[in-house]
Amino acid sequence: MLESPATRTRSPKRSRGGRLLLLGPAFVAAIAYVDPGNVAANLTSGATYGYLLVWVLVAANLMAMLVQYQSAKLGVVTGKSLPELLGRRFVTSGRRLYWAQAELVAMATDLAEVVGGAIALNLLFHVPLPVGGLIVGVASMALLAVQNRHGQRHFEAIIILLLLVITVGFLAGLVLSPPDPAGVLSGLMPRFEGSHSLLLAAGMLGATVMPHAIYLHSQLAKDRHTGARRTRESLRRIVRATRWDVVAALLLAGAVNIGMLLLAASTLGGVSGTDTIEGAHAAIADSLGPVTGVVFAVGLLASGLASTSVGAYAGAAIMHGLLHVRIPLLARRVVSLIPAIVLLTVGVDPTWALIVSQVVLSFGIPFALIPLLRLTADKSLMGEHRDRLPLRLAALASAVLIVALNAVLLWLTATGAA
Repeated sequence: MLESPATRTRSPKRSRGGRLLLLGPAFVAAIAYVDPGNVAANLTSGATYGYLLVWVLVAANLMAMLVQYQSAKLGVVTGKSLPELLGRRFVTSGRRLYWAQAELVAMATDLAEVVGGAIALNLLFHVPLPVGGLIVGVASMALLAVQNRHGQRHFEAIIILLLLVITVGFLAGLVLSPPDPAGVLSGLMPRFEGSHSLLLAAGMLGATVMPHAIYLHSQLAKDRHTGARRTRESLRRIVRATRWDVVAALLLAGAVNIGMLLLAASTLGGVSGTDTIEGAHAAIADSLGPVTGVVFAVGLLASGLASTSVGAYAGAAIMHGLLHVRIPLLARRVVSLIPAIVLLTVGVDPTWALIVSQVVLSFGIPFALIPLLRLTADKSLMGEHRDRLPLRLAALASAVLIVALNAVLLWLTATGAA
């Protein structure tokens, strides 16, 4: 059905308001970019190498904008999520193998998020880590129950509120300890200092360009716009709004990530014990005051609660799309909580578990990214919204860079250099 002239000539004010109503899915996906795994990788990087790896976060955030826009656009245009489209193209054995690696990525994600929330509760209230993990799991079930009962918009509103808490929690310290401008500029020059800095860079990349967020964003965009009027012009309008949604959400997430590294570089450099989140929190509290330390811990708790809920959502979308099995979100939450609680109970160092989980995520990126690039470049699938040549080249360069970094990291690990 064609749009009426009245619809086409609506005022700019109403048009802007309509676009604002379309925002939201990218802010949910952006939670994946400010989860506790990011905190561990970014604080460790800043405390150990100062401003050296700022360029990694800048590049990773630009790549994240690119791939999240492609994922959201795929869901909007096709009305299918990335896992659903792949599930239709693979034979049964291929679907199962692909799901196995995607599930490993989802488990690594959930591990980071539950562990991070447990650390925050321990910092704030001295709750034992295994008990803290259980509390985070139960709280995330409550958030997922909101999505089940009240729909995606209410879930988005809660997640955006938590994102604002995260932003204040992780950036407040920069007001009291601003970074050195010369150091920040020097950190924009791409370089490494030994294999350990490369390991951290891979972890930062895995924490920033997250596979489960690539899978999830197409599902979120699809769910948000299901039932919308599918005229040619309305689809163009939704795609444009999606682009702004992604840019705004990822700019905010990128600022939080870079801010964490800058805070660590300006506050934690040369301070012993800052290679763990607990040690970094203690150093921040000592340097900037206990109030700043509490604010930081609250931000970490909000990060764990929000990101573990989003991670469970992503795992359910992956399983449904690839295995054609639909498991209730709450049941999914219970099952995926078990590995994190086990690790916390046996006493594995939580910060190291967070960093290793991010390295696992970095290896999962090509499996999500390469199929996404092929699908969004398919004119028969995307029509006029297929990726244009500059976007395809930029996405290809990102994929090559990620795969190359992972290959070098694998070699260093195999030879014992990392």
